Amino acid sequence: MKTDVPKRPDGKPLWYGRRRSHKLRPGRNRLLEDLLPAIRIAEPGIAPDGLPPIDLAERFGRAPGELRLEIGFGAGEHLSGDAAANPGIDFIGCEPFVNGVAALLADVEQQDLRNVRVFDDDVRLILGRLPEAAVARIYVLFPDPWPKVRHHRRRLICQEILSQFARIVRDGGELVFASDHMGYIAWTLAEAHRHADWRWTARGPADWRQPPLDWVPTRYEAKALRKGDAPAYLVFRRLER
Repeated sequence: MKTDVPKRPDGKPLWYGRRRSHKLRPGRNRLLEDLLPAIRIAEPGIAPDGLPPIDLAERFGRAPGELRLEIGFGAGEHLSGDAAANPGIDFIGCEPFVNGVAALLADVEQQDLRNVRVFDDDVRLILGRLPEAAVARIYVLFPDPWPKVRHHRRRLICQEILSQFARIVRDGGELVFASDHMGYIAWTLAEAHRHADWRWTARGPADWRQPPLDWVPTRYEAKALRKGDAPAYLVFRRLER
């Protein structure tokens, strides 16, 4: 049975944020009931222990090609924009926030996106079921920075997660991290620097002050820019095994 707050083996919650905000319109509820089950990559709320790896060819209906994973896609504008621009690439989006999932589903239906699959729960419940070296790029864009020191342990980027990313990302693949919170940016750089499998690709300030060439803006990015904040765009490369 799906739980409202998935738990780690030690009983502590995986996801600390809200599950939903305002009441959804009937059309969005229809998408959750009808479209979401058809494009789910895995059932939510189920830990990977004892479960087989996800058969990507079966879930996407075609032989595995390039695969991108977006973690915490918010309202889905980056994911749907990237998927629309790259119909030959497969995408998995992970997001526990119901309203955000519904927003992405609206884009999927409106744009007839056949290359998007969704996991509507905490990404840590699915990482262990993704095949080794299957992912070409992971996006972690404007995540909750958890700025209070006592909440830093809630940040997604840590040694354990970087190791899980390294397992599923192919050699030469990328981890793209963006944030307007300088504390979390410094934290991510330090964590990646400590990890043997990842290397920051920047050679000069422009490499992290400007988004990648194929960038699709997000609403959180736009909000930061309106406030006068300067986001940083960090790209890390997965070293050869």
